[in-house]
Amino acid sequence: MSGTTQDDYTDRYARRVRGMTTSEIRALFAVASRPEVVSLAGGSPYIAALPLDAVGEMMGRLAAESGATTLQYGIGQGTIELRERICEVMELSGIKASPDDVVVTVGGQQALDLVARLFLDPGDVVLAEGPTYVGALGVFQAAQAQVRHVAMDADGLIPEALEAAIREAGGRAKYLYTIPTFQNPAGVTLSEERREIVLDICERHGLLVVEDDPYGTLSFEGDAPRPLRARRRDGVLYLSTFSKTFAPGLRVGWILAPHAVREKLVMASEANILCPSAFAQHAVTQYLSTMPWREQIKSYREIYRERRDAMLDALEDLMPPGTTWTRPNGGLFVWATLPEGLDAKAMMPRAIAARVAYVPGTGFYADGTGTGHMRLNYSFPSPERIREGIRRLSGVMEQELAMRAVFGPTTPHRRRGRAAADTPGPDLA
Repeated sequence: MSGTTQDDYTDRYARRVRGMTTSEIRALFAVASRPEVVSLAGGSPYIAALPLDAVGEMMGRLAAESGATTLQYGIGQGTIELRERICEVMELSGIKASPDDVVVTVGGQQALDLVARLFLDPGDVVLAEGPTYVGALGVFQAAQAQVRHVAMDADGLIPEALEAAIREAGGRAKYLYTIPTFQNPAGVTLSEERREIVLDICERHGLLVVEDDPYGTLSFEGDAPRPLRARRRDGVLYLSTFSKTFAPGLRVGWILAPHAVREKLVMASEANILCPSAFAQHAVTQYLSTMPWREQIKSYREIYRERRDAMLDALEDLMPPGTTWTRPNGGLFVWATLPEGLDAKAMMPRAIAARVAYVPGTGFYADGTGTGHMRLNYSFPSPERIREGIRRLSGVMEQELAMRAVFGPTTPHRRRGRAAADTPGPDLA
């Protein structure tokens, strides 16, 4: 090698690896984890709200009394006991399903990867909301697929924009990837009327729908709209996870798929991981069978509603003129739009220096746009910390605006055409 690269294996990698890029902001997140920094960046649930003593005792019993089973290999599809419990969880949202059609996955991220393995060839097109979940963008990039973003507004994905994106894809679109309820990162929810229209559009064009629903039970204003899968059985793959309502550290999610697709999902999962963790599955099964998990979800709703309100109040009180933001009715995130001329990615180091962190909007687009936006999380910090974080962030933005008024634009123009999505990390979940 000539010494022009730090990686001696560059010429040996598969072609699909060449587009992988490490997130430019990951090093900043290492600093953001320090206690003096108010982090509004991650998507972490407030695990301290769980009955941790009872959960710890439950897991200890699993190992001590059933270790010969719980610490052993399992089956690729997941245990029947957990799949039955998953069907009970989905029934709360109006989804009627058979355990036979459920595949247990290593969190929602593996579910996304398995679907991509089954349906995407290099050069295929995936339609996805703009912005969309950064972890999904990493999966699509690894599959060498192209992402076409579909515009949203306060009522979610815009049907006319979906129609236009399907036409522009010219028959190469394999599926619509959507987070219709309390979307990550935008926090918006697809309206009742649009849900039916979007399903009609996809059915008319023969377009598969991949519905990602990690947040649907975390509603602050009554029940969330019924999932797309509760309205149509055919043509909709439903993905979800226990990471937001129980424990992300256990890494347990699932896919509900048509029977024929389920068989292939199991084969792909076995080739990938052999089997999901038996211990994690038994832990989730015990939690759902013996603990008041419905009451726990209600507790999360109350906690997150209070923190959502704290963030919205702080934004209203402290943000400089020209800043706008979404007003989520559930989930974990607010999507903020900066005053004209500010660049969220360029501003990030100065925000960290001011001891506050957020996720720049560029991480949620496949084409490098989003510099004028940021994602703010309210589920993890306390209301007091949220207000302090917004105060610090507002101060950084005021300084940026003052510098721009004196010296003119100091940040690059918002760009398009990024070669590849940032490789996601847990900080961006």
